[in-house]
Amino acid sequence: MSELEKKLIAGICSRSAAETEELAARIGAILPVDTVLALHGNLGAGKTTFVRGLARAWGIQESITSPTFNLYTIYKGDRQLIHLDAYRLGSGADLDALMIEDFLQPPWCFAVEWPERIPDALPEDAWRLFLTINEDLSHQIRLESL
Repeated sequence: MSELEKKLIAGICSRSAAETEELAARIGAILPVDTVLALHGNLGAGKTTFVRGLARAWGIQESITSPTFNLYTIYKGDRQLIHLDAYRLGSGADLDALMIEDFLQPPWCFAVEWPERIPDALPEDAWRLFLTINEDLSHQIRLESL
């Protein structure tokens, strides 16, 4: 286990969007290829900001925004990034209907916001990051499982 993974399990504090993006870029460097990344957190916790940092780590220059209305967006860089907002999905069956598996081209990362909406559709080996807002408005990023 890397030093960064150990720190993530304990939780890392971010005081700005730039710090969150920089942390995500560092995680992008150690994230195994072909991985599902479940991003848990309330509205405003920094999930899309985190995905923006991953995208930059993999050379994706496009503007990264929340795919709330179109459900998912596919970005191509050093690694293909599929960014899903599962908030409007009711179950894993809804995810299956999107046929995202047909678009996964190695190396890829499938970043899922609101994964609690489709728990039955995520693999056991998904990386689960929990993003929370502290009382002082800093953000906490914690890895729960590998």
